[in-house]
Amino acid sequence: MDDQDLYESLPPTSTSVDHMVAGAAAGILEHSVMYPVDCVKTRMQCLIPDPKADYRSIADAFYKIVRYEGVRNTVRGVSAVIGGAGPAHALYFACYEKMKKIISGGHQGNHFAHGTAGLVSTLLHDMVMNPAEVVKQRMQMFDSPYKSCSNCIKVIYKEEGVMAFYRSFTTQLTMNIPFQCIHFMTYEVMQDIMNKNRGYDPSSHMISGAIAGAAAAVATMPLDVCKTLLNTQECCSRSRVSYVNGMTSAFRLVYEYQGLQGYFKGVQARVIFQMPATGISWSVYELFKYLLTQRQNMEDKYPRVNGLTVKAVESSEV
Repeated sequence: MDDQDLYESLPPTSTSVDHMVAGAAAGILEHSVMYPVDCVKTRMQCLIPDPKADYRSIADAFYKIVRYEGVRNTVRGVSAVIGGAGPAHALYFACYEKMKKIISGGHQGNHFAHGTAGLVSTLLHDMVMNPAEVVKQRMQMFDSPYKSCSNCIKVIYKEEGVMAFYRSFTTQLTMNIPFQCIHFMTYEVMQDIMNKNRGYDPSSHMISGAIAGAAAAVATMPLDVCKTLLNTQECCSRSRVSYVNGMTSAFRLVYEYQGLQGYFKGVQARVIFQMPATGISWSVYELFKYLLTQRQNMEDKYPRVNGLTVKAVESSEV
């Protein structure tokens, strides 16, 4: 197996913990760096926006939030997504690497393996991330009644029950399965074009990740709008009707209030969020892979004997 294959599949001595640490770091950076844009996207997806929060564009949304609510409101709820993104992405990337290796048999260019691995890893990711998404999006809403993330969790649990944290799970899973399949397959295709030797190439990882994120974001936008409605229940809070339950109900309400264009509200903000976010995520993860590979290469070149390298042992004997 050549160096490129070793890098692509990670050193045989790397453990699931290595994958999980790399994935957690990538996920936390991905979500926290671009969080203000995610806040704008959530606000722009509202079905019945408050007159004070009726935004014409991304720039208009940023301006109004900062001017009338303060800079802190652009990152309100970030602790929830950081707390969820760490373990969710740890499971996500560890599962992806393991499944990709099992299905492809270690061979490069098997995009069916990439897509299937992305699908299975998404199941684990969403089980952890869905409750964090609910809290995050309720904190992001205009005039949110919750004082903090912990207060939001307590109020939701007390008033709506534990199932409220998974009311959008089916929709999120329906969105994320094609999202991640498109995401992973596009990334691997772009790597085949830009990085044929599959070595460590930061610029190709960043660009491939950005293109993959943008393609997946546009393709799954209608489901993201419905997921936001199910998470925030903002239509119910304003019209005082029963809870919106299920993807079909969410699709119907979006069309009733906004028409077909409602399914793509905030699409620019989502693309602007996903391009650097997925670029950062893949860049950080590939950096971890590179460092692990370099460490393994050094250990192979200079094996340790009784706590000393072979070279050091030879010198001491002379």
